[in-house]
Order: sequence, then C-alpha cells, then structure tokens
Amino acid sequence: MAENEEKRIPWILWPFYAVWRLLTFILNITGRIISAFIGLALMVAGISITLSVVGAPLGIPMAAFGFLLLVRALF
Repeated sequence: MAENEEKRIPWILWPFYAVWRLLTFILNITGRIISAFIGLALMVAGISITLSVVGAPLGIPMAAFGFLLLVRALF
C-alpha cells in the first residue's frame, strides 16, 4: 500500500525533483541500451566460439547469457 501513496513534493524543491527524475530516466535508458549491445555482442561471440567444437562448452553458456541480457534490456 505504501507504493500507492503519492509523495507530496514542496513547491520550492520541485525543480530539483524534476532534474533528479530526468537524470534517472536518462541513466535508465542508457543502461538498457548498453545492456542490449553487450548482450548482442555476447551472443555473437558465443555463437562464433560454439562453431569450433572445442569451444562449445564455453560458447553455449556465453550465448545463452547474452540472450538473457538482451531479453532483460528489452523488457
């Protein structure tokens, strides 16, 4: 129930609150984009390592981790 309660921001602090919310939004979007690129890179590297049969035990988990990171970035 505590999450549903709206927090009242005093009018004098509202500009600081707005800047803080903007910064958290920008960092959140940047983190998602970086996570998607790292996940895609791990998937490509894992698949390319898996193509050599010797590297398959390392490549398959790497590709799976990259896929999960990419899914987390998208949702």
